[in-house]
Amino acid sequence: MSTDPQTAEAPLGITPSQTIGPFFAYALTPRAYGGSELATGTVAAEGVAGERIRIVGTVYDGDGAPVGDAMIETWQADAQGRYNAAGNAGFTGFGRIEATAEGAFQIETIRPGTVAAPDGTMQAPHLSLSVFARGILTRLATRIYFEGEPGNAADPVLALVPAQRRHTLIATRESDGSFRFDIHLQGENETVFFAA
Repeated sequence: MSTDPQTAEAPLGITPSQTIGPFFAYALTPRAYGGSELATGTVAAEGVAGERIRIVGTVYDGDGAPVGDAMIETWQADAQGRYNAAGNAGFTGFGRIEATAEGAFQIETIRPGTVAAPDGTMQAPHLSLSVFARGILTRLATRIYFEGEPGNAADPVLALVPAQRRHTLIATRESDGSFRFDIHLQGENETVFFAA
């Protein structure tokens, strides 16, 4: 082995670790996945039954700063409470939405119907969400319920959440008719997340 410092081989070290992403805009949020408009390209897509709604929100970190590299994945039933129903042309109930640099996101969809739980009880209308962002190694699973929905009181999943935390899962109606649902990853107003 050479003793010349110019040609001597350095011992191999540990490869430095790196945080995940964000790679969402490049490969995970193309228009093929629906984007923010779950009802085929436009919120008024023909053939998709149900009340058109718009959900707006912002993803915040534990310090209250917007998270500009988040991706929201959403899955929901149609207005009749059916998942991926063949009879509701142009509506899959699935979408991936990239947050803006300011952490904002928007979902244009139809208001979901009630869905039967595995035990036969009825779940209130809701959207299931997965949240991904830099440094989050496994998705954060949560739900969006709707303010004023009569079924919320009997929903078996909401019943598992302490009463003082349920508001973090309820989208509130805005003056323009849209629903607001902000996601707080940590902190005092942390959104309730479920085991994925």
